[in-house]
Amino acid sequence: MDERTRYFRQLKRLRGAARRWSVIGGGLTAATAVLTPYAGIGVADAVWAASAGASVALAWWRWSDHRELAALPPPPAPPAVLPGQRLVAAVERFPAGRQVVQEVRRHRDRYAVRGSAVAQAWDRLDRASTTLVGLAGRLTGPGEGALLEATVAEQWLRDLGQRVASVERALPLTPAERRDVLEKSHESLATQFTDGVTAYERLVAAAASYVAEDGHPAVGTHPSLTGLIDATDRLRGIAEGLSELRRPPTPAA
Repeated sequence: MDERTRYFRQLKRLRGAARRWSVIGGGLTAATAVLTPYAGIGVADAVWAASAGASVALAWWRWSDHRELAALPPPPAPPAVLPGQRLVAAVERFPAGRQVVQEVRRHRDRYAVRGSAVAQAWDRLDRASTTLVGLAGRLTGPGEGALLEATVAEQWLRDLGQRVASVERALPLTPAERRDVLEKSHESLATQFTDGVTAYERLVAAAASYVAEDGHPAVGTHPSLTGLIDATDRLRGIAEGLSELRRPPTPAA
């Protein structure tokens, strides 16, 4: 539920509560005013009067809350969501669906730069990005900051690559007197993209080195490996002992 819907639902709830307590308070007040003069003020009349007063107070509080909330500007309406976006959001709730959507988006972006000067560098960026995703869960401590920098850099590189491809498609449409300037700009952007992909690959290689070194024990062999070898030796010894017990005894000469 978005904030705008919650705002109007709360406003409606307060208005309904205020009306309800106003009706109850008015009814109890009228009953008290009519019934009290006939029999004087007794215990029952005190209950009627107390109930009427409490109902009127609650009605006043609800109307006050309603006025305060109505005085606030309602939250802005959320952006319209297309049916296709709803379907994608529903699919992305599942891990397998999220991977499928990411793969479709990757192919769509790759299709946008096909045949351009940055197509090969774009493929390198895809491979490096996939490698970094596999390392992301093991990049702890200082590696988390590097992962954030890599994510920002990847978004910038993908935007830059699509921009280079768009400029390249516009070159044949450019007048001859302006084509040289546009070609130089295109070449500069393409070089910047290639250099950025190279730097991104180096960061991924550094992340792999960090993960590899972080997996080594401080001294000697990792305790898990030692425990695995000990457990194997114990099981082998038990199996050999059971085999000895099941052998028939050798007859005496």
